[in-house]
Amino acid sequence: MINFETFGDLAGVDVGPFGPKPTTLTEGQEEAAVKLWSSADGHTTIGVWECTPGHFTADRTKAGEYCHIVSGRATVRDSDGSREREIGPGDLLILPQGWTGEWILHEHMRKLFVISASPQ
Repeated sequence: MINFETFGDLAGVDVGPFGPKPTTLTEGQEEAAVKLWSSADGHTTIGVWECTPGHFTADRTKAGEYCHIVSGRATVRDSDGSREREIGPGDLLILPQGWTGEWILHEHMRKLFVISASPQ
C-alpha cells in the first residue's frame, strides 16, 4: 500500500534553531531548515528553509531544486552573471541539476524546497 502525507501552514512550520550559513558572503548570515519528507531511495527531499538577509553562493551540480517562496524577496543569478531573477512570495523557482549561482536575500526568506537528484 502507498501512503501519502500532507503538510499544512508552511508559514508556521518550526524550522528549528538557526546557525551560520556555510556558503555566505555576508558576515552573520544564518539559516535553519527542517526536512518534511524523503523518498525511500534518498533521491528526493522536501522541506522548509529559512535564511536571514545577505548574499551566498549555491551549488546544484549534484541535485536540482524546486523552490516555492513562502515569504521574503531575493535576487537569484547564474554564476556567470548571464541570467538574473527577482523572486518573492508565491513564486516557484526551478534550479536544474548542474546550476550554480548566487542568492541575494533582500528580506528574511522562507521557502518550501524539493531537492531531486538524478541517478548518475
